[in-house]
Amino acid sequence: MANDTATSARGRREKMAEEDTNAEKFKEKANNYFKERDYENAIKYYTEALELNPSSAIYFSNRSLAYLRTECYGYALADATKCLEIDQNYIKGYYRRATSNMALGKFKAALKDYETVVRVRPNDKDAKMKYQECNKIVKQKAFERAIASDEMKRSVVDSLDIENMMIEDQYTGPKLEEGKVTMRFMKEMMECFKDQKKLHRKCAYQILIQVKELLSKLPSLIEITLKETEKITICGDTHGQFYDLINIFELNGLPSETNPYVSCSVTCAVKLCVLVFIEMYIITLNNKTQLFNGDFVDRGSFSLEVILTLFGFKLLLPDSFYLLRGNHETDNMNQMYGFEGEVKAKYTAQMFTLFSEVFQWLPLAQCINGKVLVMHGGLFSEDGVTLDDLRKIDRNRQPPDSGPMCDLLWSDPQPQNGRCVSKRGVSCQFGPDVTERFLDQNNLDYIVRSHEVKAEGYEVTHSGKCITVFSAPNYCDQMCNKGAYIHLSGSDLKPQFHQFTAVPHPNVKPMAYANSLMQMGMM
Repeated sequence: MANDTATSARGRREKMAEEDTNAEKFKEKANNYFKERDYENAIKYYTEALELNPSSAIYFSNRSLAYLRTECYGYALADATKCLEIDQNYIKGYYRRATSNMALGKFKAALKDYETVVRVRPNDKDAKMKYQECNKIVKQKAFERAIASDEMKRSVVDSLDIENMMIEDQYTGPKLEEGKVTMRFMKEMMECFKDQKKLHRKCAYQILIQVKELLSKLPSLIEITLKETEKITICGDTHGQFYDLINIFELNGLPSETNPYVSCSVTCAVKLCVLVFIEMYIITLNNKTQLFNGDFVDRGSFSLEVILTLFGFKLLLPDSFYLLRGNHETDNMNQMYGFEGEVKAKYTAQMFTLFSEVFQWLPLAQCINGKVLVMHGGLFSEDGVTLDDLRKIDRNRQPPDSGPMCDLLWSDPQPQNGRCVSKRGVSCQFGPDVTERFLDQNNLDYIVRSHEVKAEGYEVTHSGKCITVFSAPNYCDQMCNKGAYIHLSGSDLKPQFHQFTAVPHPNVKPMAYANSLMQMGMM
């Protein structure tokens, strides 16, 4: 009997040892995928390692970082928390959890973890720096709440004296013509940005003031009708990738690949071709409606160039160039992911405040021919939401933590039916049955959304009724994904997908203006 017990115990130990060995092999495989920036496969093999050894704090910590890289902040937070439940002395777990909370705008929770690290490692300079940086943000937020008034907030516009703002003699860049955006101005501005030069602050303010007035007159749900011969182009996230935005314009605006302008290289020949292709593109725009589906800024380090270009086209072509709000057209995201830092570095804090005001007026959704609904994020945490509910949303604010406005900016589809907690930690994930019910109730055919990196630049799910389009190729210079845009014709509303790859850009890394905690926490 004793021998049987000993044999059984030895067998269990051998099995556990074998499982631990196999788990380590999966972890090493995951690590290799992580080094290759294939985060989806890294997550897959960290998960397989955890199935064999669910008591490894290291595995949870590693998978947490992989989730951070794929912007699954809710999952990253859960893994970091589980890591610390297993081993409260595993310092990387506190860093992972703090970074996850920072990404979700939960600065006080992040500060608590940094405090723990500093207490355990009082001589760690890196820990002290992160604690001080996070503490600064917490105090800034507290100050902002303290000075907030119940009265209507005074606009930056009220404090600007544009008429008396001087343009210096040495400035040789583009200027608005009699205060208006023109075709000539757009050509010159894009050429200016190509050369990494700045638009004069007076011109930037003029664009912002005018586009704010224009957007504020629009409804939260834009509704358009395409004639049978008309088309619309839908683009997804651009995330500060200005040179890829220019490439979209070149590909979508020029008549054919045999046209010599298309063959110009982005780096050395662009000066010769950019003025001509922009002119042709603007002519094309008059016959083809354009829609950019949010997340114009953050992460990429040319966000100002992207957003001023898009706002310029909106002013030039207000009835055929549309912009919808994404989850990154919000203060918390801009503070963490670079746009606020970029505007302050290139212009002023005052200008960022005005950008914030303008972003709040961006419409939230667009309905095409009463059959296709476009939004940045996705569908809703509860059934029963109608198009009329979207029309009634008071959008001139920072988005709430829940409800239809939050969902339009943040939610994601999932393959299984029903809903579940979002991988991002905000809003929800919705299944094909949710999509089916929403479309039936609102007499729609399908939805188009963005918000997620896709290897091919787009993805069709939920039996063709949920389409994702993403237009930032090689996202953050590391994801190796294609970009895409969609053509819809008024005759049949059948989506036609067009893919493209990333083009070279100046040697300014993504996240160059991001909060230092986010830069380091992702490493």
